[in-house]
Amino acid sequence: MRVLSTPIIVCGALALAVVSCDRIEPDDPWAAEASLRTPARITHVIDGDTVRAIAGGDEVTIRLIGIDTPEKDGPYTDLECYGEEATLFTHERLDDEMVDLEFDVERTDRYDRILAYLWLGDELVNESILAEGAGVLLTIPPNVAHVERFEEAQREARETERGLWGACS
Repeated sequence: MRVLSTPIIVCGALALAVVSCDRIEPDDPWAAEASLRTPARITHVIDGDTVRAIAGGDEVTIRLIGIDTPEKDGPYTDLECYGEEATLFTHERLDDEMVDLEFDVERTDRYDRILAYLWLGDELVNESILAEGAGVLLTIPPNVAHVERFEEAQREARETERGLWGACS
């Protein structure tokens, strides 16, 4: 069997129209189709937008797609307005929970964290963080599958001054 050392582009065609096109790295354990979800158990909440989880038999760091939460005080960051509250919100929502990871176009970021949307049952946690004002929208193409939902959640939180929108100037 020949091992490929370059990325593979996987595309499906139906009636001469491209249906999907995902970049898949060789030997990538996260190379499932974007529409499929991977179960994971949250083991540690690092901050409002980053968690550790057991998924696919490995402990991985996951960065939630589409949001940015204020930083908490840490070895590499200073406390930002609403940073502790944002981290607490994510703790309360996700501590030791089983979630489903939904992927977008890119699977990892430059820090080798898994990029994912987190589903807790029918709840899209990334969206809930925005809706509660515990974070702000962070759009980084090409990972924009839920951007319209996220824009609406942030707009409502901002208009009602929920979370950081009422607490921080």
